[in-house]
Amino acid sequence: MKNKLLKTLLLIVMAIAVIRDLVFAQLQGFTLQNEPIDISPDFSSFKNTYYLADQLANFDPLTGKGEIQYDRYEYSTRMAFNNMLGKLNPVVPNEFPGIEYAASPHLPFSVEFISPRTVRIKAKSGTEVNPDEKSLMLVNGVAPVSDAWKYSKSDDNHVYTSEFGKVVISSKPFRISVFDNKGKLLTSTNHHEDNALTTYTPVLPFSFVRRASDYSRSFSATFNLSPDEKIFGLGESYTVFNKRGQKVVLWVDDPNGVQNETMYKPVPFFMSSRGYGVFMHTSSPVTCDFGKYFNGVSSLMIGDEALDLFIFIGEPKDILDEYTDLTGKSPLPPLWSFGFWMSRITYFSEDDGRIVVDKLRKYEVPADVLHFDTGWFETDWRCDYQFSPSRFKDPEKMITDFKEKGIHTCLWQLPYFVPKNTLFPEILEKGLYVKNDKGNLPYEDAVLDFSNPETVDWYQAKIKGLLDLGVGAIKVDFGEAAPAKGIYASGKSGFYEHNLYPLRYNKAVSDITYETHGERIIWARSTWAGSQRYPVHWGGDPANTYSAMSTTLRGGLSIGLSGFSFWSHDIGGFVLKTPENIYRHWTPFGMLTSHVRSHGTPPTEPWEYSEDFLNAFREADNMRYRLMPYIYAQAKDCSERGLPMLRALFIEFPDDPGSWLIDDQYMFGTNILVAPLFSDDNNRNIYLPPGKWIDYQTGKMYEGGWHMIEAGEIPIIMLVRNGSVIPHIKLAQSTKFMDWSEIELVVYNDHNKKSDGIIFLPDEDTLKKVRIITDKEGLKLVQDPYNNKVTLILNSCTNRLNN
Repeated sequence: MKNKLLKTLLLIVMAIAVIRDLVFAQLQGFTLQNEPIDISPDFSSFKNTYYLADQLANFDPLTGKGEIQYDRYEYSTRMAFNNMLGKLNPVVPNEFPGIEYAASPHLPFSVEFISPRTVRIKAKSGTEVNPDEKSLMLVNGVAPVSDAWKYSKSDDNHVYTSEFGKVVISSKPFRISVFDNKGKLLTSTNHHEDNALTTYTPVLPFSFVRRASDYSRSFSATFNLSPDEKIFGLGESYTVFNKRGQKVVLWVDDPNGVQNETMYKPVPFFMSSRGYGVFMHTSSPVTCDFGKYFNGVSSLMIGDEALDLFIFIGEPKDILDEYTDLTGKSPLPPLWSFGFWMSRITYFSEDDGRIVVDKLRKYEVPADVLHFDTGWFETDWRCDYQFSPSRFKDPEKMITDFKEKGIHTCLWQLPYFVPKNTLFPEILEKGLYVKNDKGNLPYEDAVLDFSNPETVDWYQAKIKGLLDLGVGAIKVDFGEAAPAKGIYASGKSGFYEHNLYPLRYNKAVSDITYETHGERIIWARSTWAGSQRYPVHWGGDPANTYSAMSTTLRGGLSIGLSGFSFWSHDIGGFVLKTPENIYRHWTPFGMLTSHVRSHGTPPTEPWEYSEDFLNAFREADNMRYRLMPYIYAQAKDCSERGLPMLRALFIEFPDDPGSWLIDDQYMFGTNILVAPLFSDDNNRNIYLPPGKWIDYQTGKMYEGGWHMIEAGEIPIIMLVRNGSVIPHIKLAQSTKFMDWSEIELVVYNDHNKKSDGIIFLPDEDTLKKVRIITDKEGLKLVQDPYNNKVTLILNSCTNRLNN
């Protein structure tokens, strides 16, 4: 009785702490610690000097290298009709002695070709000491080189052409123009002359700024926007899906929720509806203005003193494939990770864990993972990598017992160490922390410096000790607060290391997990470009509201358009106890995401709600487990092609204008369209791309266009593309107990002669394609890809529903 009372009081204290933290959430504009750095004011300051790219000073077409002449400008004021206006004017040099510094400097510029679809543009604003430094963001640290582009000269233009497009570099005025293979202009850099006669607005063209405060330099890669152009991606962004008309700050941040403009997972990559994508290869702060200040241009304001852009040509699938070839594709996580993860904040003891695992099996709620959050240490939140000896009698046996029941164990931790932590003195003594200017701590906590190889070794040894006990996955929480003004072992400041911190952090845990278990699986919150190589990432701490549920989906769609194949979110929200109606509708949305976890303020366990809710939760969970062959095959396909499991409609339907407008539906893999319910209503308006669609729950057929559709027994709307084969498996309580020797192939077909699908079995290396023909005699498998080693049962969707 006493222990139960203490546990109840502790949960109340935790809930109050969560609410308190939300009340005092960080906001932009408060100038508080770790507030995201928006560098855009530096590009409109009257104090600074601006170097506008005017013309090519010289260029060697064989090497793709040359120099750009930059002309100096500064802002001045102009009075007109009682309005004070800002204006860019050319200026003379202000250095002494003047003979030492160029008035219009000629600075290095190059164009490189990475693949038939990918072009690299580099420019420098001054001397660069380590120009060939390997990049953690790129696969193997470097970009490949392609000889697929052919050179020709046209007037004063240098023209490079491949099978998929054309790049034209104009000498005077300096301009880079990118075309597709049909001659359509996709985008071009903006020159000062473009704006002089068309607007009174002072538009800063392709240029760099030199700050008066410290002489540091940053680029503005300014490109012209087309009138109908739409912009997507940039990480897990919760704001309006199409970024056209927005200013987006790319700086890793803890936004304390999913309804703010800052991001746990910014990624300096976007794609355009015009048929191109851009990767800003930098770890410095970035501010992108996509026609917010001036509708006709996108200004990519990059903190780095060197500019490095990759431009990709093609449709969305092509662009994602190219981008992830460069920065890495997501490896396929282990099969068990695709099962249901049961969690709350938090289970405190071995008894807690055993009770939950027993109830998962008692109530027949399929599950593969139990997660212990902040409470498995002796002192809650105080991460020392040791199970509490007073509350965990034998953690290794507990983990083994869970595995026998088909349950893996996941543990929470973080890279910040409070002074009371027993590891704090060791971290300081060994110099494993991020330092301030004096070599001391920037904060009261010690923040691990993952740019230091000795820190990584020390940290991985701690993690390995847990993995050796049998722990399946480590929750890689936080990572957003790397000191912005800290000094790192890499020799760089936080200006360049802050955004890299999540990538280094993700890599450290993923690498030691792979070394120990041979599996690529973590559970991480923060990211940067390249973090997709270390799955899985989840969507932070949403509120328990329909509004937060809808923004969660937008974040998932956006990160899927940023190279991440696998992503999850906390079903029902995190902050408070989830209202049953919201939990009921959020559950199937979670079940139809690549990875699925219930987590947050307790209770999160479905049996702690009504019996009706428990049954509804179980039905949604059962559906996911029966669909596991489809989920696993789609996951394998995504890992090979850089596609997201949860994907925007326009990835599959790039030629359909309507698909580019939808942000509250998604494709779950290639074949299933999903529309969650964001209200207590059991129906909603659905947009269907061209073609025929079959309701997964009712079998009703719909044509493309808008429809008001009623949800089935499971409160979500799912429609299958006509002509699809969806593989199913017999229900099991864990992926461990699934019988993969028998697969049911369900055909969704309305008068089509053929239907296609894919299968990927555990312990195999390649996807298998299946095709089923429908004729007067029924369903026929064109070719058995397993030569009778696997029993393939053919069924129609109508028969499946009737039975």
